Amino acid sequence: MRRFAKRPHSGRKDTRSGVIKYRKNDPANQEVAESETPKKYVAKKSLGQHFLVSESALSKIIDAADIHADDIVVEVGPGKGVLTEYILCFAGKVIAIEKDPELVVQLKETFSRAIEGFRLDLIEGDILDFDPAVMNFYKKDLSYKVVANIPYYITNAIIRLFLETKAQPEQMVLLIQKEVAERILARDGKESILSIAVKAYGTPKIAAKVPAGAFNPPPKVDSAILVINDISKKLFDSIDEKVFFKAVRAGFAHKRKKLAGNLTAVYKKDVIKTVFEKLKFEPDTRAEDITIKDWKKLVQELSKLSK
Repeated sequence: MRRFAKRPHSGRKDTRSGVIKYRKNDPANQEVAESETPKKYVAKKSLGQHFLVSESALSKIIDAADIHADDIVVEVGPGKGVLTEYILCFAGKVIAIEKDPELVVQLKETFSRAIEGFRLDLIEGDILDFDPAVMNFYKKDLSYKVVANIPYYITNAIIRLFLETKAQPEQMVLLIQKEVAERILARDGKESILSIAVKAYGTPKIAAKVPAGAFNPPPKVDSAILVINDISKKLFDSIDEKVFFKAVRAGFAHKRKKLAGNLTAVYKKDVIKTVFEKLKFEPDTRAEDITIKDWKKLVQELSKLSK
């Protein structure tokens, strides 16, 4: 990992709660807290903008990310820069990607010192056009973190973007819709394409729940801080990544159908029957009943008999 010189920051950890606290008026934070009066800005529904205003929620995000002075952090959709300001208090380098040109202008003004000091790289553009491989520009095989309050409507796309790339982050900390976070964890025992996709690359957990009132304007639903740790492609050391997800997509293609029936779109019936018997899967097993470990075994065996 690229090393950056340590610098004093205004982050403080509450000895009672263990939660990181941010002191906006701390002298150590002068290089990032430059905007005296934020300009008025009307959130754009077309961009799914809901600005986080809760200091408690912001602190919980930073605490969950466990950011250090030698960390490089990618922030998706910095918006007005509230979370950016917190991240800069702890990270050595921040790459912020903002689509809204109006906000880009405001961010340049607010964080002019951090930009001039090469601690903040502000990129104007759509995150879905961003190639994570660009992180190798900073250093080959660079380790970095993704920390962001992302638009609900592109949650799946953003998660896939960073998990499927060769230049994966070491960790992702995302503020997303609570229902989606819970679906990813599948605590009810019912998996989905999204939950399997995330678990194929890392270990997800919910660090905290954030109420709708923590945003301006408030969304119609509550949110949650999703943390994905241990990100890698180790699962695919013994199985082809494309083959794996082709089988998963087929398995979930028709919810009302049983898994064996859905898999016939990719594999022969006799092969499926043989593998089900070997793995002791019940004939009426559905895709949502299969864990990530069982999916790996299933695709491995199906691939062997399909050669």
